[in-house]
Amino acid sequence: MSDVSRDPEKRFSNRVADYVKYRPGYPDGILELLREKVGLSARSMVADIGSGTGISAEFLLQVGCTVHAVEPNADMRAAAELMLSGRAGFHSVAGAATATTLPERSVDLVVAAQAFHWFAGEATRAEFDRILKPEGWVALIWNVRKVDSTPFLVAYEALLLKHATDYGQVRHELVDDKVLASFFRDGKFSSTSFPNAQYFDYDGLKGRLLSSSYAPAVGQAGHEEMMAELERIFREYEVEGKVAIDYDTWVHLGR
Repeated sequence: MSDVSRDPEKRFSNRVADYVKYRPGYPDGILELLREKVGLSARSMVADIGSGTGISAEFLLQVGCTVHAVEPNADMRAAAELMLSGRAGFHSVAGAATATTLPERSVDLVVAAQAFHWFAGEATRAEFDRILKPEGWVALIWNVRKVDSTPFLVAYEALLLKHATDYGQVRHELVDDKVLASFFRDGKFSSTSFPNAQYFDYDGLKGRLLSSSYAPAVGQAGHEEMMAELERIFREYEVEGKVAIDYDTWVHLGR
């Protein structure tokens, strides 16, 4: 049995520092999409559910809107507060997708960035309905790492499949169109993708891997073998000391 917790409220606690430093941000085109499709503006009230270390909240705050960053994991929430507590419009909330603590009909837009696969379900839908204004919107966002577009990414995916404890069980790809249609009202939603990428030296690549909750951490079984293989594939595929991790950033938008 894996010793990595399957509880999303706990499993990232030992990953916070790497998560802050090495997880990807989001393309600016998403903000333009939200402005155009849902009227996102400085007047908007946004609930960022499963907000983690504040990467998505910081991104949304560029618009000047009010962001209620709802996060159940105390360590990740503290990291977001450290980064964003001085920012106008930022409010840190100790809550969960099924119990946000936000007032009824108070939110114009619910965002779940890199998080919905942890809490998809009827209880979450009921809570979103409770806090959303009648004409409110839901945006589900993921940075989806490409797995076969370059030889390096093929090797990196093989490493995860071999060494990562429960990678196959927690990947966001498990949320397919059927799951999305069952979640959005009347099964209606639109999907838009944007290109995204990160470029890492070896230390950065190591941090990116260890920011993932399914990667064995220092002291856990399989960690040393995984890191040895990571260094091997980095040395094989690096160009001028860097490798690229490419993403399609998907936004699924509906009510």
